[in-house]
Amino acid sequence: MKLSFTIRGTTALITGATAGLGAEFARQLAPVASRLILVGRREERLNELAASLQKSAPQVRLDPFKADLALPSERERLAAWIIREEIPLTLLVNNAGLGDLGPFDNAEWKRLSPMLEVNVTALTHLTHLLLPMLRLQIPSAILNVSSVAGYFPLPEMAVYAATKAYVTSFSEALRMELAHHGVTVTALCPGPVATEFFEVASRYGESIRAMDRSHPALATTPQTVIRKALRGLEKDKPGVIPNKLLALLVRSSLLLPFPLIRAAIKLGAGPKSPRKTEAV
Repeated sequence: MKLSFTIRGTTALITGATAGLGAEFARQLAPVASRLILVGRREERLNELAASLQKSAPQVRLDPFKADLALPSERERLAAWIIREEIPLTLLVNNAGLGDLGPFDNAEWKRLSPMLEVNVTALTHLTHLLLPMLRLQIPSAILNVSSVAGYFPLPEMAVYAATKAYVTSFSEALRMELAHHGVTVTALCPGPVATEFFEVASRYGESIRAMDRSHPALATTPQTVIRKALRGLEKDKPGVIPNKLLALLVRSSLLLPFPLIRAAIKLGAGPKSPRKTEAV
């Protein structure tokens, strides 16, 4: 009989825990988890989050772990610490991710390279490093934060959308491989969410424009995104699109011939005014 994963009593590792969806994962898991490992680059924010969570959920053990996951050595250091401490990891939340908004032809490689490293390589490497630990603690789970952007090629988000297409595909394949090993894999694919993501991803302070070009009915709050993600994980869903209307639109569009999808994307993108190309 298949064992069902539950978040109650879990020992979870959350990457990108210092802000946005990562911090919300921590807030919602803290009341029910046994232990949380909070991974991020900003030590002060990590410690502030840990202190806040400890007040609201005094029963949970918290381990802030400062690491830049863009560096292979940092990923290996994190995994080595977990193995050395014999931490009974049951949930890996691959949430860390970077974005870039704007035309590909004037993108700076110093923005694109870290995005590829974090969104694709770090997620894959960390999963590879920690999967043996997860298989020792079945039932266990992996939750990869992807995006609805991964379902479509998106102008002005070309590289970001491509990285998320990788995450979704990788999650599906890994799920099939681990189906009989007690490790469930779920891809979370949100649409627009009001976090600092757009502010960081925007090159010229255009975060408001990036959010405004999405219909409000397709947006979802961070609280709802994480609540539905964790519920979907416990229900062993392969993917979670937390906005019902957006989920319907995405799944319906995948039935259409691709030339129609391309035409709709072009129409939605519309004409763009020339941009400045100075360094960020």
